[in-house]
Amino acid sequence: MPTSQDMMTELDPGLLDALQHQVAVFARRAEQTRLGGTGQLRNSMDRAAYLLLNRLDQEGPMGVKALAAGMGIDSSTVTRQVAPLVDTGLVKRTSHPEDGRAVVLQLSPRGLARLEEVRSSRRQLMVEVTEGWTPDERESFCTLLTRFNTALSARQSAHTGGPAAESAPSSPAASPAEGTGESAPTS
Repeated sequence: MPTSQDMMTELDPGLLDALQHQVAVFARRAEQTRLGGTGQLRNSMDRAAYLLLNRLDQEGPMGVKALAAGMGIDSSTVTRQVAPLVDTGLVKRTSHPEDGRAVVLQLSPRGLARLEEVRSSRRQLMVEVTEGWTPDERESFCTLLTRFNTALSARQSAHTGGPAAESAPSSPAASPAEGTGESAPTS
């Protein structure tokens, strides 16, 4: 079986340099805009909050450990990131339906409304950024970016021994910015 080093010597170093450069430029641009959408809502929700709210919306109520495992991050990180979301009423803590002693995190109606505002704004940004692209080009880009993020997540998981972070949209209708996990190049 060929090693990574064997594969690297078979690939065009110029292409690999161009790829890593474009990933670095993308990371910088994504951080500059925070993929924050357009209009009044631009840059209005940080990446951690967006990913947590999106995950709770897609997967439903869950405990901190399950949320952390699904996102490929530490439970203490999730606890820290969720605290301001609870304080602002976007997430609520409730009793687990089967074990009243356990606490689960749930997207509040206010949190869902706010998430929908941000999603709408981000969709508009994707429309503007990919203006002139065909539907097939958008789909191909989304597929390749998802594949790239999945590979980064798997690599990170293999190196840290932790769970792989989410990286794929839950549905084909989800925008590329919505399905990225913590291992996305915007970190």
